[in-house]
Amino acid sequence: MDYFAFQWHITDECDQRCKHCYIFSEGHPKLIEMPWTRLVAVLANVRRMCERMQRRPYLYITGGDPILHSRFWDFLELVHSYDIPFTIMGNPFHLTDEVCQRLRTLGCRKYQLSIDGMRETHDFFRMPGSFDTTLQSVHTIRRAGMHCAVMTTVSETNRHELTDIIDLVVEHEVDIFAFGRYCPTSEDKSTRASWHIEPEDYRDLLERCWEKFEEHRDSETTFNLKDHLWTLFLYEKGLFQIPDGLDEDTIYDGCNCGNCHFTISAEGRLMACRRFESYVGTVREELFDVFHGPRMERYREHERFEKCRHCELLRFCRGCPAVAFGYTHDFYAPDPQCWKQVESRSA
Repeated sequence: MDYFAFQWHITDECDQRCKHCYIFSEGHPKLIEMPWTRLVAVLANVRRMCERMQRRPYLYITGGDPILHSRFWDFLELVHSYDIPFTIMGNPFHLTDEVCQRLRTLGCRKYQLSIDGMRETHDFFRMPGSFDTTLQSVHTIRRAGMHCAVMTTVSETNRHELTDIIDLVVEHEVDIFAFGRYCPTSEDKSTRASWHIEPEDYRDLLERCWEKFEEHRDSETTFNLKDHLWTLFLYEKGLFQIPDGLDEDTIYDGCNCGNCHFTISAEGRLMACRRFESYVGTVREELFDVFHGPRMERYREHERFEKCRHCELLRFCRGCPAVAFGYTHDFYAPDPQCWKQVESRSA
């Protein structure tokens, strides 16, 4: 049975105030915790939706730092009682051996941490001491029998350190590593030289990372090609080919916005994607109806992609529309880091 993913922010509370966080980067009027009664109701809504769609739910439980929710352990007990698989995406500061063993007992398959640079850069983004605590927590997570994932948010500020981060996660036997691009949360940020990466520079970055991945092919670390521009990169290298005999009207891969994913905020808003303002409803509505309704359909109009619709990789790539939205406030605008020159088919 196929999965349906829910990125569920159960609280906004957090020990850090990361410079690139969408909750804190532009201020936040109030840090919200989803009440227990709503947690229970939303989980029931999630199960109803997946039963009707014949999908299995997969939860990415996050925040803020989800462990700071006042009913965090009660919530995990409830999730575990329904045998729903989940990953925790949180901070490293509360991860003792006892905590991680308890997480594993309750069914946590994976705990995702963030490393956004080497020590000085990472602590600049997050808080002093975060880098060392994160590396310690990698081993605490793995001792408990969970997989440890590390995610890096890449921008012009830290892109030169990305290959060093790859060496670092391999050295510490991180199970899964991926990176994604910084997604501007306001128009002024999209023009800041400290964040923006030029397309050819980004293509060069992927090349250097690919060389590192090949160097560490036999390591314990799996490299997740999260950014969909990897598809373009591999296509140009001859490592991805478009299969013959495919339905021209079917989307086979690429961005999952509007496809098999919901984001649930701590205040109960539903979004097609957390990385940009994509409100589609609230948890008071039936999730099944929202997913199949007109507000979500706005993110499935693939023929509207300004540049991608003219590209042979439309059904497999489409870059990151959230990043495009961060720059232009247009979901269907060209990906600002896509280096491919595409001619209009109508020309």
